[in-house]
Amino acid sequence: MTFAPTRKQWPILVALMLIMLATRYHHIGNLLHLKDASMGIFFAAGFWLGGTFALPLLMLEALLIDWYAISMAGVSDFCVTPAYSMLSVAYAVLWYGGSWYARRHYAPKLATLVPLAAIATVSCVASFVVSNGSFYWFGGRYANPHFAEYVDRLARYLPSFVTVALLWIAAFAVAHAFALWIAAQRGAGSTRA
Repeated sequence: MTFAPTRKQWPILVALMLIMLATRYHHIGNLLHLKDASMGIFFAAGFWLGGTFALPLLMLEALLIDWYAISMAGVSDFCVTPAYSMLSVAYAVLWYGGSWYARRHYAPKLATLVPLAAIATVSCVASFVVSNGSFYWFGGRYANPHFAEYVDRLARYLPSFVTVALLWIAAFAVAHAFALWIAAQRGAGSTRA
């Protein structure tokens, strides 16, 4: 990925990075009562910024936020295990889900909300299975991991994870629709002048 974002994509990238900073770093996110938007951001970034170097840049930002939170702000390092590197795969699943939707299904029509919901849901579930599964099976935090316990953890944590990610994706979709509406209003205003 060597392609730089376009002039129109840079503000989107900066906005997504600021949202990640505000929600992933829990001292700020809790103050604002916002859930971590990281997973929704990777899906939205794939949609808006696919084909650019934004994926590794966002991954680096997530890593730096985690490093700062753990080493400087006293956040627990419980989740930092050998499986932490699998977060890059979990992020990529979301990124490529958003990118695939943009290339194959997106049109500025309400009908494309159905494939958006389906692709976003599948991407979120797959991302969770990668991140949570790698932590459980390869993270070294559970002495005797077994399938029944993993299924229990999956049932306990998957709904919350997917719901938060999908709510952020829905918020980004609303922002996208609003931006299209503003652009259409400006276009209509310029044709009247």
